[in-house]
Amino acid sequence: MSNTSSSESAPEGSGIASRPTAGYSLTITLRVDDADLGRVLGLISGTGAEIRSLITPEEAGHPGLRRMHVACSGVAQQNAVRSALARESDVKVEDSTFALHENGKLVVQATAALSGPSDLAMAYTPGVGRVSSAIAENVDLVWKYTGRANAVAVLSNGTAVLGLGDIGPEAAMPVMEGKAVLFKQFANVDAYPVCVRARTVDEMVALGKALAPTFGGINLEDIKAPECFEIEERLQAELDIPVFHDDQHGTAIVVLAAVQNAAEVVGKKMSDLTVTVVGTGAAGVACAQLLHHVGVRDVIGVDSVGILHAGREGLTPTKQWFVDHGNRDNRTGGVRESMQGVDVLLGLSGPGIIDAAWCEEMAKDAIVFAMANPVPEIMPEEIGTNVAVVATGRSDYPNQINNVLAFPGVFRGLLDVRATRCTIEMKLAAAQALADMVPHPNPERIIPGAFEEGVAEAVAAAVAKMATSQGFTREI
Repeated sequence: MSNTSSSESAPEGSGIASRPTAGYSLTITLRVDDADLGRVLGLISGTGAEIRSLITPEEAGHPGLRRMHVACSGVAQQNAVRSALARESDVKVEDSTFALHENGKLVVQATAALSGPSDLAMAYTPGVGRVSSAIAENVDLVWKYTGRANAVAVLSNGTAVLGLGDIGPEAAMPVMEGKAVLFKQFANVDAYPVCVRARTVDEMVALGKALAPTFGGINLEDIKAPECFEIEERLQAELDIPVFHDDQHGTAIVVLAAVQNAAEVVGKKMSDLTVTVVGTGAAGVACAQLLHHVGVRDVIGVDSVGILHAGREGLTPTKQWFVDHGNRDNRTGGVRESMQGVDVLLGLSGPGIIDAAWCEEMAKDAIVFAMANPVPEIMPEEIGTNVAVVATGRSDYPNQINNVLAFPGVFRGLLDVRATRCTIEMKLAAAQALADMVPHPNPERIIPGAFEEGVAEAVAAAVAKMATSQGFTREI
């Protein structure tokens, strides 16, 4: 839900991972005495899986009952663990991720207590009619007397879900629920998954406009390119609430902050950087445009065919942008040619597509962000010493580029001042706030961690201040 890969990256359900991760964890419950426990633990460890917690019989409240959480590298390793325990009696093996999702991850919780008839008469009929009548007379009162001021629609048609592609609105629901959990956890924003059966730009725009009276903002999510660009542009032009496509701008905000700090680490100016963006979907385009806006003069785009250059025909407007605003040497070829001599590589494509030797052809003290999830374009341990700073989209390596650093705080700030739109200046302010949270960056730390205190608050304050200074707020 908070990955930074484009729709071309490896499917999260593919069972592909390089090392054990909680995303493929198992919960194992079995009865085993102390004498046999070591043997069972050995069976599990022999598969390469990691035992990350072990609950004792005393903690479980049952003699001889053991419960453990085991991290696996993918479905194949999960199956290996099951096979290793197949001959054990009284054992239960459960996929922890699927168990977490049972019955969904959200509930509706009332903020108004109903302790008797008097409360009911105020919260509902007849009292509620008075409030509705007041809003009918002055529609701006909806911001005071309903939950709209803190409500965000997480709107998706399921056409570009994580790395799984066009899997439909039903399959998108767990991701949108997860997004809503992150909104609440990190910024106390009430976000609602809205997964719709709509394929065209016109349908999505019509639905967004129809939903708008309920929400203070719309977070577009997992909508395929190039439709996502037009949907966001049209909705923002026609609505008086902020519309923010997180796959684009959440990624771009975090990447900009991280590139700024990485450039400081290696002693290079932003204006002197040459940046290659591998993957020109929603995230790649937004990253390139935001970097260009702060003065990066040469951005080279690479799609599944190769480098975007003046000789390429039939390019979409967003891919043509790379030709018009970058690739100053008019490079041609593929990924390798795009990396030769460049200072920064942004990978927003798919797993394992970059050879370690190609990184050695980059500039001295290069910067590599390999952000495909769950498997990066190149694993950090494969990268040579000429690369000074490395980041991924994963939590088990330093410098995780995670959208959760951006979108909760961005919307918190927008909602706090009842903003009517989200401008590029607000995104730049959010990026600067993130960068400033690491005042002394080093190769292992160019961006704050997702669970560090104060991240959402700092981003929110910067966004709210910029929205106010630009005049894109409602009177409160």
